[in-house]
Amino acid sequence: MKQTTLELFAGIFVLLGIAAVAYLTVQLGSGSKLGGDTYLVEARFTNAGGLHKGSGVHVAGVSIGRVEAVRLDPADFCAIALLRLPSGLRLPTDSMAAIKTTGLIGDKYVSLSPGADETYLEPGTRITLTESAVDLESLIGKMAFGSLKEETEQEQPAP
Repeated sequence: MKQTTLELFAGIFVLLGIAAVAYLTVQLGSGSKLGGDTYLVEARFTNAGGLHKGSGVHVAGVSIGRVEAVRLDPADFCAIALLRLPSGLRLPTDSMAAIKTTGLIGDKYVSLSPGADETYLEPGTRITLTESAVDLESLIGKMAFGSLKEETEQEQPAP
Protein backbone atom coordinates (compact mmCIF):
# COMPACT_ATOMS: atom_id res chain seq x y z
CA MET A 1 0.00 0.00 0.00
CA LYS A 2 2.78 2.47 0.86
CA GLN A 3 4.60 1.69 -2.41
CA THR A 4 1.59 2.65 -4.58
CA THR A 5 0.98 5.84 -2.58
CA LEU A 6 4.58 6.89 -3.04
CA GLU A 7 4.40 6.16 -6.77
CA LEU A 8 1.15 8.14 -7.04
CA PHE A 9 2.69 11.21 -5.37
CA ALA A 10 5.82 10.92 -7.53
CA GLY A 11 3.67 10.77 -10.67
CA ILE A 12 1.63 13.81 -9.62
CA PHE A 13 4.84 15.71 -8.85
CA VAL A 14 6.30 14.88 -12.29
CA LEU A 15 3.06 15.92 -14.04
CA LEU A 16 2.97 19.23 -12.16
CA GLY A 17 6.61 19.87 -13.11
CA ILE A 18 5.90 19.20 -16.79
CA ALA A 19 2.84 21.48 -16.68
CA ALA A 20 4.89 24.29 -15.05
CA VAL A 21 7.64 24.00 -17.68
CA ALA A 22 5.06 24.04 -20.51
CA TYR A 23 3.33 27.13 -19.04
CA LEU A 24 6.58 29.05 -18.62
CA THR A 25 7.69 28.10 -22.14
CA VAL A 26 4.49 29.54 -23.63
CA GLN A 27 4.61 32.69 -21.48
CA LEU A 28 8.29 33.45 -22.13
CA GLY A 29 7.91 32.66 -25.82
CA SER A 30 5.24 35.32 -26.18
CA GLY A 31 7.27 37.78 -24.11
CA SER A 32 4.45 38.49 -21.71
CA LYS A 33 6.49 37.67 -18.57
CA LEU A 34 9.52 39.78 -19.45
CA GLY A 35 10.14 43.18 -17.94
CA GLY A 36 6.93 43.86 -15.99
CA ASP A 37 5.35 47.27 -16.67
CA THR A 38 5.57 48.37 -20.32
CA TYR A 39 4.20 50.94 -22.75
CA LEU A 40 3.65 51.06 -26.52
CA VAL A 41 5.04 53.43 -29.13
CA GLU A 42 4.74 53.36 -32.91
CA ALA A 43 7.46 53.66 -35.55
CA ARG A 44 6.69 54.58 -39.18
CA PHE A 45 8.79 52.88 -41.89
CA THR A 46 8.60 53.09 -45.68
CA ASN A 47 9.77 49.46 -45.88
CA ALA A 48 9.48 47.00 -43.00
CA GLY A 49 10.49 43.95 -45.04
CA GLY A 50 11.20 40.97 -42.78
CA LEU A 51 10.07 42.63 -39.54
CA HIS A 52 7.32 40.68 -37.81
CA LYS A 53 5.49 40.28 -34.51
CA GLY A 54 7.90 39.09 -31.85
CA SER A 55 11.01 40.67 -33.38
CA GLY A 56 13.35 42.29 -30.88
CA VAL A 57 13.80 45.96 -30.03
CA HIS A 58 17.36 46.96 -29.09
CA VAL A 59 19.05 50.04 -27.64
CA ALA A 60 22.87 50.08 -27.81
CA GLY A 61 22.84 46.38 -28.69
CA VAL A 62 20.81 45.41 -25.61
CA SER A 63 17.44 43.72 -26.12
CA ILE A 64 14.85 45.84 -24.28
CA GLY A 65 11.52 45.06 -25.92
CA ARG A 66 9.52 43.39 -28.66
CA VAL A 67 7.55 44.27 -31.79
CA GLU A 68 3.88 43.76 -30.93
CA ALA A 69 2.50 44.15 -34.46
CA VAL A 70 3.32 45.42 -37.95
CA ARG A 71 0.49 46.91 -39.99
CA LEU A 72 -0.01 48.98 -43.12
CA ASP A 73 -1.16 52.59 -42.79
CA PRO A 74 -3.80 52.97 -45.54
CA ALA A 75 -3.38 56.77 -45.63
CA ASP A 76 0.20 56.80 -46.95
CA PHE A 77 0.96 53.08 -47.52
CA CYS A 78 3.74 53.00 -44.93
CA ALA A 79 4.41 50.27 -42.40
CA ILE A 80 3.64 51.02 -38.77
CA ALA A 81 5.47 48.89 -36.20
CA LEU A 82 4.02 48.80 -32.70
CA LEU A 83 6.88 48.55 -30.17
CA ARG A 84 6.51 47.40 -26.56
CA LEU A 85 9.12 49.09 -24.35
CA PRO A 86 9.79 48.92 -20.60
CA SER A 87 8.25 51.80 -18.66
CA GLY A 88 11.62 52.65 -17.09
CA LEU A 89 13.06 53.51 -20.52
CA ARG A 90 12.44 57.18 -21.29
CA LEU A 91 13.25 57.90 -24.93
CA PRO A 92 13.69 61.51 -26.12
CA THR A 93 11.22 62.66 -28.79
CA ASP A 94 13.99 62.97 -31.40
CA SER A 95 15.00 59.30 -31.09
CA MET A 96 15.56 57.30 -34.28
CA ALA A 97 14.33 53.78 -35.10
CA ALA A 98 16.11 51.63 -37.70
CA ILE A 99 15.44 48.12 -38.95
CA LYS A 100 18.64 46.09 -38.73
CA THR A 101 19.58 42.51 -39.50
CA THR A 102 21.39 40.05 -37.26
CA GLY A 103 24.22 38.87 -39.48
CA LEU A 104 24.14 38.94 -43.26
CA ILE A 105 20.74 37.31 -43.80
CA GLY A 106 19.49 36.89 -40.22
CA ASP A 107 16.35 38.00 -38.45
CA LYS A 108 15.27 41.64 -38.47
CA TYR A 109 15.02 43.76 -35.34
CA VAL A 110 14.37 47.41 -34.50
CA SER A 111 17.36 49.39 -33.23
CA LEU A 112 16.51 52.55 -31.30
CA SER A 113 19.01 55.41 -31.13
CA PRO A 114 18.09 57.88 -28.37
CA GLY A 115 18.22 61.55 -29.30
CA ALA A 116 19.16 64.54 -27.17
CA ASP A 117 15.79 66.28 -26.77
CA GLU A 118 14.65 67.36 -23.31
CA THR A 119 11.11 65.99 -23.79
CA TYR A 120 10.30 62.28 -23.85
CA LEU A 121 8.07 60.02 -25.93
CA GLU A 122 4.69 59.44 -24.36
CA PRO A 123 2.88 56.09 -24.64
CA GLY A 124 1.12 55.80 -27.99
CA THR A 125 3.21 58.44 -29.78
CA ARG A 126 4.93 57.80 -33.12
CA ILE A 127 8.63 57.81 -33.96
CA THR A 128 8.98 59.45 -37.38
CA LEU A 129 12.78 59.55 -37.65
CA THR A 130 13.27 56.07 -39.09
CA GLU A 131 15.56 54.10 -41.33
CA SER A 132 13.86 51.31 -43.27
CA ALA A 133 15.10 47.80 -43.90
CA VAL A 134 17.77 47.32 -46.55
CA ASP A 135 16.59 45.01 -49.30
CA LEU A 136 19.72 42.94 -49.87
CA GLU A 137 18.28 41.05 -52.86
CA SER A 138 17.52 44.22 -54.81
CA LEU A 139 20.97 45.66 -54.02
CA ILE A 140 22.65 42.51 -55.32
CA GLY A 141 20.41 42.59 -58.39
CA LYS A 142 21.25 46.22 -59.10
CA MET A 143 24.94 45.53 -58.76
CA ALA A 144 24.78 42.47 -60.99
CA PHE A 145 22.65 44.06 -63.71
CA GLY A 146 24.35 47.44 -63.42
CA SER A 147 27.79 45.93 -64.04
CA LEU A 148 26.36 43.77 -66.85
CA LYS A 149 24.87 46.86 -68.53
CA GLU A 150 28.20 48.71 -68.33
CA GLU A 151 30.03 45.73 -69.90
CA THR A 152 27.60 45.56 -72.85
CA GLU A 153 27.87 49.32 -73.43
CA GLN A 154 31.68 49.08 -73.56
CA GLU A 155 31.65 46.18 -76.05
CA GLN A 156 29.37 47.94 -78.58
CA PRO A 157 31.14 50.25 -81.03
CA ALA A 158 30.12 53.90 -80.99
CA PRO A 159 28.04 54.98 -84.06
